Amino acid sequence: MNSQLIVKDKIVHDDWVKIDLPKIDMEVKKQAGKVVLFKLTGDDFPTPDQIKETQIPSSGKIILPLKAYLLHKDELKDRLNKGEIAIWVLSHEEIGSHLNELGDLNQFPLIAVHIDKFADGRIFSIATQLRINFKFKNELRALGDILMDQLYFLKRCGYTSYLIRSDRDTNQALKSLSDFSEPYQGAFDIQEPVWRRKNRKSL
Repeated sequence: MNSQLIVKDKIVHDDWVKIDLPKIDMEVKKQAGKVVLFKLTGDDFPTPDQIKETQIPSSGKIILPLKAYLLHKDELKDRLNKGEIAIWVLSHEEIGSHLNELGDLNQFPLIAVHIDKFADGRIFSIATQLRINFKFKNELRALGDILMDQLYFLKRCGYTSYLIRSDRDTNQALKSLSDFSEPYQGAFDIQEPVWRRKNRKSL
């Protein structure tokens, strides 16, 4: 069974194909995880070889690793203009450090954030940065190790679609987006806190 896509409040067919990075041998560092590879070895992740060896299909709507897109952006210009190119980032990648190379983020119909294994809250802060600091207005997708109890809060940060793993219940995930009826704090989706939205009668 394939992963299923939720867009806003519906289960839909996914028109996009995520292009994965080539696998590398991380024998000694597996236990610590990919995010800290640089700290252990001085090697960046994704590695330059992974970026160069990423296979890019010649047609169709594709979501490319950020650095693979940057390597090939000149040859992908026409496809980008046709709305066929999107990008994805890992949670440790600083998209802000590539803004000059990327140009206007709203030229991308979709930006995705991939969580290899959930360990911290960067998936939330990336969304806030993209939506508020960088004014990204298009589809923002969460994919990878997305947990059910995170979905409501991912929505609050500005995500609009979620690729649910095949071993998880998509219908349950859909319900999780409405876990709470009235959020207390202000966030991207509803900016005012509840005490500003509700008139309380004096006792």
